[in-house]
Amino acid sequence: MKRRELLTGVKGKATFEPHIASPGVARFTNALLRTQENQEVRFYDDLIRGKQVVVNFMYAECHGACPMVTSTLIKAYQALKPRMGRDVFFYSITVKPETDTPEALKHYAKTRRADLPGWLFLTGDAYDIETIRFRLFGMYHPGFDLDSAMHAGTLRIINDATNCWTTVEAFASLKTILKHISWADPPKSYAERWAESIARQELINKEVKRYGYRRFA
Repeated sequence: MKRRELLTGVKGKATFEPHIASPGVARFTNALLRTQENQEVRFYDDLIRGKQVVVNFMYAECHGACPMVTSTLIKAYQALKPRMGRDVFFYSITVKPETDTPEALKHYAKTRRADLPGWLFLTGDAYDIETIRFRLFGMYHPGFDLDSAMHAGTLRIINDATNCWTTVEAFASLKTILKHISWADPPKSYAERWAESIARQELINKEVKRYGYRRFA
């Protein structure tokens, strides 16, 4: 199996090109991490470069927020299933790499039914992971940035191909999380936008026919 297929769980060709303004390694770092399959990956080159990703922090023995966030991400995964491992990827990074070995993360993923194509659980050097956490989630406030208990509250959404960054609260509704992920989607073609407009107009026409006016926004 080729390297890309090992990383994504999806066969076939794909080209991931970063935006010309992407901060690249200078912002993301190119730290060496390990997946739940004990495979070495470079954070930027293998995981971020040219891709649309959702990143969260967790740890395997967390019995509070982490399982709830993982459960929500599973629902998001199912909603995005046709795209997962192709042009959308989930990365869950441990904040306790000293105890979260690849085997521990594999057990967590399988137990939570999150060991899915396009979703990696990652561990590595503690310094590298802290650097990634500050670079992606830093609030420039020591009371928050130095508190590892803050690890589970936010999802970072990045599309390196369009240089789009956004965040969403991890405990937001599934609808809100999916909406925020869609904000990082690549621009749609004219044909796609036209098809969506036609479908939306058909729904409006049905409402008008039934109620005499447009009932829903």
